[in-house]
Amino acid sequence: MSIKVRKTIKAPQEMEKAPDKKGSLHQNGLTVITFCLHTQGKKGAFFLKDHLLLFVKSGIYTVRFNKREYTVRSNEMIFIHQSTLIEYDKSGEFGSDYTLDYIMFFLNEQLLEEFIQFADVKLITPVDDFIPVSIIPVNELTQSYFESLQPYLEKPENVSDGLVKVKMMELLFHLADSNERFLYQLLYSNNNKNHSIGRIMEENFANPVSLHDLAYMSGRSLSTFKREFQATYHTSPLKWIRNRRLNEAKKLLLETTLSVTDICYTIGFENIAHFSKVFKQQFGLSPSEYRKQFTQNELNGQA
Repeated sequence: MSIKVRKTIKAPQEMEKAPDKKGSLHQNGLTVITFCLHTQGKKGAFFLKDHLLLFVKSGIYTVRFNKREYTVRSNEMIFIHQSTLIEYDKSGEFGSDYTLDYIMFFLNEQLLEEFIQFADVKLITPVDDFIPVSIIPVNELTQSYFESLQPYLEKPENVSDGLVKVKMMELLFHLADSNERFLYQLLYSNNNKNHSIGRIMEENFANPVSLHDLAYMSGRSLSTFKREFQATYHTSPLKWIRNRRLNEAKKLLLETTLSVTDICYTIGFENIAHFSKVFKQQFGLSPSEYRKQFTQNELNGQA
């Protein structure tokens, strides 16, 4: 049984702590983070709370979503819709001392709504399919924009909130002018479609998601999501997630050789002590004791 062991982080919150972070800008929920490192390969996973625009200055950044792979190279950009779990591989390129240099722009719904009103955006071309990940062409004007942002990132303490917002708006204008289809995808609301609550829960129980995230992904308001969930499962979403994670942990303890620590992170717990405590409350034994007892019972049965 092949299991990918990873600790999924929340973006952008936990990315602020990254050792390769070079600088950042913030304004009322808007975040820009620039990173620079030397690496021949680094892997990980993150769950997006906001929309993400990722521009690679140099190096290679590959993301995987829904069994598809997207590779972003130097002077290219990718858009990823909010409430999306992404796995990534990133590396520098041979001949450049394996330097990887990139910028992440996290855009919330409020900024997009303000941009629509301010720019008087009128979308003409309809897009029938929802595309959560897409590669975006970068023209010379957009490249010039990224260069103009550098002084702001080098001395963020001298940048007012108003300037941060203006620069984010400027980026959206560049993208709107060069790619109307992309703009529609950016403004497309996932709430236009109601998705199966059961499918959403099964796909995301091990991810670091909030109830607001789950409601958004299901295409429902938070109150409607909780009401429908209670009517279907006769328990709260948080209790269901905890029990689903614990049952998955039990399965992995019996069917794999993963360590207790690896299982803890794989099923979505962020703290080993808390995981062991709730597991024992549920099953009467700690994870290690549970595995040991099962192994012993199996050996006795073979004797």
